[in-house]
Amino acid sequence: MKPPPSIVLGIESSCDEMAASVVRDGREIVSSVIHGQEEVHRPYGGVVPELASRDHVRAITRVVELALERAEITQAELTGIAVTAGPGLVGSLLVGLSFGKALAYRLGIPVVGVHHLQGHLIAAELSDPDLARPYVGLVVSGGHTALYRVHEEGEPSLLGETRDDAAGEAFDKVAKLLGLGFPGGPAVSKAALEGDPKAVDFPRPMAKRPGLGFSYSGLKTAVAVEVEGRSGLDALSEKDVADIAASFEAAATDILVLKARRALRDEGLAALAVVGGVAANRRLRGEMERAGKKHDFGVVFPPISLCTDNAAMIAAAGARLLAEGHADALDLNAFSRVPVGEAPWREGEASSAPAST
Repeated sequence: MKPPPSIVLGIESSCDEMAASVVRDGREIVSSVIHGQEEVHRPYGGVVPELASRDHVRAITRVVELALERAEITQAELTGIAVTAGPGLVGSLLVGLSFGKALAYRLGIPVVGVHHLQGHLIAAELSDPDLARPYVGLVVSGGHTALYRVHEEGEPSLLGETRDDAAGEAFDKVAKLLGLGFPGGPAVSKAALEGDPKAVDFPRPMAKRPGLGFSYSGLKTAVAVEVEGRSGLDALSEKDVADIAASFEAAATDILVLKARRALRDEGLAALAVVGGVAANRRLRGEMERAGKKHDFGVVFPPISLCTDNAAMIAAAGARLLAEGHADALDLNAFSRVPVGEAPWREGEASSAPAST
């Protein structure tokens, strides 16, 4: 007899999005609701952790209710709950985690903690059923820039990561330097549309060094020096801003394309998944797809709705964990820093290693 379908509620609250989603059988997104906080954080030019967690408290009940309403199911029909356990802002994580555990306890169904970056990698598989393991996964967002080998079974292996700033963090800081507002990634990309990507010869950090590491601190500093060299932000014309934005975006994405190609070559693979918030960047998508055609590798980008933080990816990853027999006790806790492949909430102790940033 065919087993009944799994219906998993996913909850994601690792940073400044509160999201809930219902996924059936680990593949079908039945509903997805995302409550953003751009208006909350815009005055500060970046995410304020305390404000993020307070807004999550206000929003979570309605977000979960909406996800269930749009899926046209009741709480009683859920077979499991998946919730992000880390990495992320602890205050934000605890809001989703506490809600998910309480709901699972009341319904008498299993709850499972999901690694946020595992969710991003699963987003590629969720959006493209033809993506077959093994493949190289490039996770690139505001807090993470790293390359992984996603194995046929088991946990992904880290191939290389940033030594300092993440790519998305650099976009946010450059947006602030250019007076483009928050969130920085879309603001820089929009300004770059009117600029010349060859106007300023910004460095491509780590390009000539062996290995798969990244560094964005020096590139960010180069932009600051360029702005200051033109007598500061107030002296920049609209064309200056557009040219600097376009030149920065070109440098930032060139490095991602170069290192992804190197990872595919080193691992002997021909499939790449690019996930995370920066995967929504127009130039990165175009350059990576051109590189794929030229160098004969396939590239998968999730749709924009699955690039930024969302709960569908958490529900899908959680459904897989539950199907494999994993479930967590109600003492499941949140962790701000935890490498991919480790689940300290399941092992009883947190890793001392820094997060994959």
